[in-house]
Amino acid sequence: MARSKTTPRRSRAGASASGTSGGTVASGTAENSNRRTTTTIPRKPHRWKPGTKALMEIRHYQKTCDLLIQRLPFARLVKEITAQYSDVVTRWTAEALTALQEATEDYMVHLFEDTNLCAIHAKRVTIMPKDLQLARRLRGVIERTA
Repeated sequence: MARSKTTPRRSRAGASASGTSGGTVASGTAENSNRRTTTTIPRKPHRWKPGTKALMEIRHYQKTCDLLIQRLPFARLVKEITAQYSDVVTRWTAEALTALQEATEDYMVHLFEDTNLCAIHAKRVTIMPKDLQLARRLRGVIERTA
């Protein structure tokens, strides 16, 4: 049986044990009939406060040591970039792809940490492309314009 949401009833001063007060409300009136019927109100889905879920995800990913990018999409990207630059190298070992992915993720995580520090320095909490560009420039990464 489904649970229904009911409101608690207030006790009245001087009410008898049967629940009727001193003759003020008749048993057949619309007020009593409305009070007895309960409608089932569908529950709203749970919503977290803004920022709570993000903090939970940060804590989760700080605890894990798994790779953040999935292996197969990363491997396809590496093979696509390799095909653009070289016709000789066409095959990669699993260990080489794992090592490349770990190095890539480490670089990206530290770059985003520096980007976040740049945004905080500008008294903002949202990172912007100019923060990423500043972090790369402070690191000494040369930008190529194609």
